[in-house]
Amino acid sequence: MDDRGGACFGLKRQQLAERYRDSLRLALANYRRSHTAGAWSRGTGLALLVLGFYVLWVRLQRRLHGSLRTWIGAQEAGLFVRVQQRSGQLLDPVQLRASLQLLLQVLHWALLLLISYLLIPLLLGFFPPTQGIAEDLRAQILALVGRLLAAIVATIPNLASILVILVLAVLVNRCSHAWFQALDRGRIRIPGFYQEWALPTARLATILIILASVVLAYPYIPGSSSKAFQGAGLLLGVLAALGSSAIATNIISGLMLIYTRAFREGDRVEINGTIGVVQDRALLVTRIQTPRNELVSIPNATVIAASILNYSFSRREIARPVALATTITIGYDVPWRRVHELMLAAAHSVEGITDELSPYVIQTSLNDFHISYELNAFVRDVSTYRQTLSDLLAALQDQFAAAQVEILSPGYHAIRSGRASTLPPPYAPS
Repeated sequence: MDDRGGACFGLKRQQLAERYRDSLRLALANYRRSHTAGAWSRGTGLALLVLGFYVLWVRLQRRLHGSLRTWIGAQEAGLFVRVQQRSGQLLDPVQLRASLQLLLQVLHWALLLLISYLLIPLLLGFFPPTQGIAEDLRAQILALVGRLLAAIVATIPNLASILVILVLAVLVNRCSHAWFQALDRGRIRIPGFYQEWALPTARLATILIILASVVLAYPYIPGSSSKAFQGAGLLLGVLAALGSSAIATNIISGLMLIYTRAFREGDRVEINGTIGVVQDRALLVTRIQTPRNELVSIPNATVIAASILNYSFSRREIARPVALATTITIGYDVPWRRVHELMLAAAHSVEGITDELSPYVIQTSLNDFHISYELNAFVRDVSTYRQTLSDLLAALQDQFAAAQVEILSPGYHAIRSGRASTLPPPYAPS
């Protein structure tokens, strides 16, 4: 200790020596006072008191945790069912209960570990030998909390920007949904825009709004500029590139099917040999329910490349019934006018055939041994197309059997004596 050391503190050498002396005396006095038996007893008593409160708190938390788990388990048939009804079957009660119980378990253990960690420096601070360790732990906790608060404060502007983008996206999406809903219900009409385009276009608009919102909010996401975030984005980009070819083909095909108005949900169609009612017209696949209640999923790329026969289009678009056609062959020995009468009589006897348009018969070919007659009759309800065709075929058999006219279809070869016939015996209703 010299004059240069005192000059560093702005004091004389004697004044600096006296300051050091007083500091040493104070440190020795504090050490002797803190290391007495009374100080150890007081520290032990406070530690036991804190441990008692800690044990009591742990028991109360466990009891509260158990009560909450019991309450959640009892709500499966009550609150969760109402939540499922309001969410439109989106949330399953069993899954919702399991998720809430898992969340409750995580919060329980997280809170328990946090309080236990904060208890360690508090207990160590009651005893003189460990007070330095306690101060270091407190400093680490305070530094961690300070960094966390600083990070939260720093992200507040970005979070506010994301919130503004989210609010604007929700408002724009609601306006778009209301607009297209009005188009779907016919309240608003746009020349050249069909009502059936409204809901698919609304879904496309929602997707575009979401994508635009993600692009605008991406720079404001915390950690978006980090290497880990960029690596995850690169991985997602690679996965999207690997599977984008088939997906993009089906999506484009689905859009073409929507806007070419090939069919809509509820139409009876025949696609690539599959006949049934369209249950779902998604962007990737078209689902058809067959008359045997089979659900057939056809990729839209396959649908767009196949010929589509729509049985419901005629009734909906031009208000005319669709016709079914069936062909039979009759020998040359039966007058064609008689055949026409019998076939028309069969058509008029079927309940599923409408009288909006008269059925008609045309002769399609003169074969070697018989003539081909085609009956065209119009179906009253296209949903009963299959049953109506069956009833019409049965009526044809009844009419020709009653008139003693032999149906020669399908063609066959047989050795006959001239007296045998393929006519069935007269039918007697039971």
